[in-house]
Amino acid sequence: MRLACLAGMLGAFPVTTIAQTAPLAEVDRFVVTEMARTKTPGVAIAIIDHGRVVVAKGYGYANVEHHVPVDVETIFESGSMGKQFTAAAVMLLVEAGKIGLDDPITKYFPDAPARWHAIAVRNLLTHTSGIPDYEGAANPAVALDLRRDYTEDELQHFAYQLDLEFPPGSRWHYSNTGFVLLGILIHKVSGQFYGDFLRDRVFVPLGMKTTRVISEADIVPHRAAGYRLVDGALKNQEWVAPQLNTTADGSLYFSITDLIAWDRGLRSGAVLSAASWKQVNEPVTLTSGRHYPYGFGWGIDTVNGRPLISHGGSWQGFKTYIARYLGPSVTVLVLANSAATDPRRLAVGIAAAYQPALAPPELGPFAEQEPTARARLDSLLVQARDGRLSPGELAYVGAAFFPAVAKDYEARLNALGTPREIVQVERKVLGDDRIATFEVRYPGTTMIATIGIAPDDKISIFTLQAKLPPYLTRYQASCLGTKNLHPCAVK
Repeated sequence: MRLACLAGMLGAFPVTTIAQTAPLAEVDRFVVTEMARTKTPGVAIAIIDHGRVVVAKGYGYANVEHHVPVDVETIFESGSMGKQFTAAAVMLLVEAGKIGLDDPITKYFPDAPARWHAIAVRNLLTHTSGIPDYEGAANPAVALDLRRDYTEDELQHFAYQLDLEFPPGSRWHYSNTGFVLLGILIHKVSGQFYGDFLRDRVFVPLGMKTTRVISEADIVPHRAAGYRLVDGALKNQEWVAPQLNTTADGSLYFSITDLIAWDRGLRSGAVLSAASWKQVNEPVTLTSGRHYPYGFGWGIDTVNGRPLISHGGSWQGFKTYIARYLGPSVTVLVLANSAATDPRRLAVGIAAAYQPALAPPELGPFAEQEPTARARLDSLLVQARDGRLSPGELAYVGAAFFPAVAKDYEARLNALGTPREIVQVERKVLGDDRIATFEVRYPGTTMIATIGIAPDDKISIFTLQAKLPPYLTRYQASCLGTKNLHPCAVK
């Protein structure tokens, strides 16, 4: 733990040194275990408690070929964590009276197709526009080529060709395309490329000295390499066209040091007014009147009854996550350089190791089993095993599910055989959809299957993954009854 020199590395940021406490030892244990499980070369983390940096450090390698270690200055790609900055830029222009959240986007894209007239700026910010994600466009004839440079004009006209997945405002479905359009909108309204606008209005004022739009041509000190796993072997990230790697859906460079500055700005209410931040952090209301737990570039949730605002990112061999536990005023930051990393699990596990009360409840047998959801899962598992999943039935899971994910499920389920037992362990509502999670127990392993059923009986979620170990060790769980600020701390 490089806490001795941390104060110098972080400059003016306050640092609390709690070396030798059991929580930070548990953080190390959890991070190292997860890195080994996912074969992640390098990770940088920070824990910020009531504005004080408890720990900020790196693990492993930023560059495997040159054996360069990760530290707090290592530069990672943001992935979709960049969306929260795009949203802040939009809100700055809203405050200036140059954009209206409820303006139809055709005000700014006058040559857009007629079906866009009902889409408001707010819909782009909250993934409720109905515009499909360019990474999973259903029509291959209009698929985006990640190895080709596009101008902003070409990108907006690409989006014009996409058919809406649902009436604007009626559902939530993640769409990178919407945030690409927001970046173009910022340029149209401000007269500045969105990255330059963010530099002048957000990054420089907050002291985020190395945060910037991606450029593989420029010399970028401390830049990490991104990696992926191919048949279990570590490989370099795949190449993406330079111009396409500058869009507003998540094409930033930043470091843990930069994100500590961003957290300080968020805590102090910098950049935007209190009223604007309130709008950013409110869950979107669908046309049905129900809420969906997503704001403007942030996921909105609760853990053990306390608010959690978070978001992840995934791009070009990098994974990122920020989790802001508002009740206990704890922020966890995670940056990793492998596409195989689970950044949310890392962030949640780090939070649980630091304060066990932040751990989400472990899933267990649900008292009120839902026969309808169970029957639907049984059918989906058989169809997936036999290679018969229907895009019509899985209408809202996203076109990217077919064929890659469907093929993966087919192979895995055939290898697993027949389940011994299926038990429902969770039930909840997301927007208008019913979500049910099950443990599917096979000889020698247990899978976690989650399905979402929309009001029209179509499937909106179908995920299948191995059950992972609990976040809390028995030792940590035994501390939950204590009243210590940092349970299990060595006195």
